[in-house]
Amino acid sequence: MGLGIFDIAVFAAFIVVVIGVSMFKSRKETTSEDYFLAGRGLLWPLIGLSIVAANLSTEQFVGMAGQSAGSAGLAVTNYQLSGAVAIIIVAFVFLPRFLSAGIYTMPEYLEYRYNTWARGIMAAYTVVIYVLVTSATVLYSGGLTLHTIFNMPLEQAVWLIGAIAALYTIWGGLKAVAWADLIQGAGLLLGGCITLFLGLKAVGGWDAFAEYNADKLHMVLPADHPYLPWTALLLGIWIPNFYYCGLNQFIVQRTLAAKTLRHGQLGIIFAAALWVLVPFFVVMPGIIAHQLYAGDMSSPDQAYPTLIRNLIPAGVRGLMLAAIAGAVISSLASMLNSASTIFTMDLYRRYLRPEASQRTLVFTGRGATLVFVVVACLIAPFLGNERFGGIFNYIQEFQGYISPGILAAFVFGFIVKRAPRAAGAAALLVSAPIYGFLQWQFNDIAYLNRMAITLFAVFAVMGIMTLIWPNPRPVVLPVRMEIEQRVDPVAAAAAVVVLVCIGVFYAVFW
Repeated sequence: MGLGIFDIAVFAAFIVVVIGVSMFKSRKETTSEDYFLAGRGLLWPLIGLSIVAANLSTEQFVGMAGQSAGSAGLAVTNYQLSGAVAIIIVAFVFLPRFLSAGIYTMPEYLEYRYNTWARGIMAAYTVVIYVLVTSATVLYSGGLTLHTIFNMPLEQAVWLIGAIAALYTIWGGLKAVAWADLIQGAGLLLGGCITLFLGLKAVGGWDAFAEYNADKLHMVLPADHPYLPWTALLLGIWIPNFYYCGLNQFIVQRTLAAKTLRHGQLGIIFAAALWVLVPFFVVMPGIIAHQLYAGDMSSPDQAYPTLIRNLIPAGVRGLMLAAIAGAVISSLASMLNSASTIFTMDLYRRYLRPEASQRTLVFTGRGATLVFVVVACLIAPFLGNERFGGIFNYIQEFQGYISPGILAAFVFGFIVKRAPRAAGAAALLVSAPIYGFLQWQFNDIAYLNRMAITLFAVFAVMGIMTLIWPNPRPVVLPVRMEIEQRVDPVAAAAAVVVLVCIGVFYAVFW
């Protein structure tokens, strides 16, 4: 597919606007709170669009669309819709605790509830996963998309994406990322709308699409399905969702930077509402690609790029390229910023330089971002190996090692006030070997069910520790920021509307 002058102009203008606006808005970031948490001044529209832009990358446009083109069909949407439910619960249950603690990072909260070991272990886990798994995967999927559509060499595409994301992230931190997400999120939604419209037009309209793909338009799959059995929807799928939406730094960091609790909650609910559009803008186009071009694809991961390559007319390709590049760049920038935040605040300042100045902390965060993006760019081109089973599966399997333990540590700490200080570190340490054993010996069990088994096993370990060595007194966390404890009626009403929309979707596509 060739690019015309207009295509190139649109793409270049989009990138220039993103970089220019984000760097201008973040030009005065001097303290660690400014750089890592945008001065705790983000408003709800910015929070909501930033969460969406950070979440919806080519991990979804390539990985999730690929799963829908394969055996999962529309059921892969369960990740996003159950995630929307989970993030609404996070808004009203988790967020008030995090904001009142005045934390920078999720690992920091574990130190207040448990001890420094829990903080250090989670911080190390998170940095490794962000750099070696999520950032590398986003770079690979973005590079694969540009390679498939525009015949750009994979390595060249990876380094181009990494360089653009690193430029404004290193410059302005979270505020630069949030403002870039505002623009890129809008482009992302517009691009998805265009793709769905052209896809439905190509297959002859909605009725023709629904009739041809009747077997793929179901949200609940048989119990023996290898990826998404209905049994996994009962518990297993909620583990990665609560971890991802409520304890994952690169999603939660925007809410920690909220101006008030109300802005944080409204921003989360706004993001949940936009996530309800994912079935239409990401998953259904993947099914359409299978219907039209199944014989032309060597891998299901090529579904969305193949659809764009064959359907997008001249003159609009630059916009689509900008939307895809924006999706990748926004997610990558968010991951880099969060990885550098955790490295700087939870590892460097906590263990190496407790007395570091604000200037040193910002400089360290910028240096860590640069190192992380280089490492991720070096790893990304190798992720096309078939043994990884597709990028969506690659991410989920690796996060299965840590997400049950992290979720157990937080939830058990919330509920059981006398859980001993050592229980947090124990949960994080036993999760990976338990999941690894299950993957080794019971690989035929869907990984979501393996996550559920791991979670229960970790809860059992923490429960036994609490029975044997209970904390002498209930743990009371310090309150560093006074927040409004009353449930905001506007946020509550908005949450109900979103939940009703999700319920209607499940009723239609059961």
